[in-house]
Amino acid sequence: MFTVGILTISDKGWSGEREDKSGEAIRQILSRLDVGAVNYDVVPDEKELIAQKLTKWADEDSLDVILTTGGTGLGPRDVTPEATLSVVDRVVPGFAEAMRAESLKKTPHAMLSRAVAGTRGSCLIINFPGSPKAVCECLKVILPALPHALETLKGQASECATPET
Repeated sequence: MFTVGILTISDKGWSGEREDKSGEAIRQILSRLDVGAVNYDVVPDEKELIAQKLTKWADEDSLDVILTTGGTGLGPRDVTPEATLSVVDRVVPGFAEAMRAESLKKTPHAMLSRAVAGTRGSCLIINFPGSPKAVCECLKVILPALPHALETLKGQASECATPET
């Protein structure tokens, strides 16, 4: 079991002008898994606010994984990757690479994603796109690796390699 934070980054979602369907999509998919407490919030596209929330959830709330949705594109207010990179200790590029690779099979616009993933202490932070459809597609791509990643991050995983004979 692991604990999760779902952070939606959206000016319109934060102001109540748009329903947060992407955060809800993440919540629905995770509800079928062995997930403990779930923190949830919506913040505007403000780098410092995003970074503060990520830091609080990782450090004070000791969440295992934080999944963000929104703010990963090329728009002038899309700052989620910069906020994430400002708080992580290590970058874990494979998650974002896998999501982009799978998304490219469906749309060339996947090349525009600037999503990143990284660790802060023993918390894994992964950026997702803002569209509910893209969130579902990307979450399905990374889910098979997520439990092992979290076990490894916490020093609980067994050896990955098979012994040579």
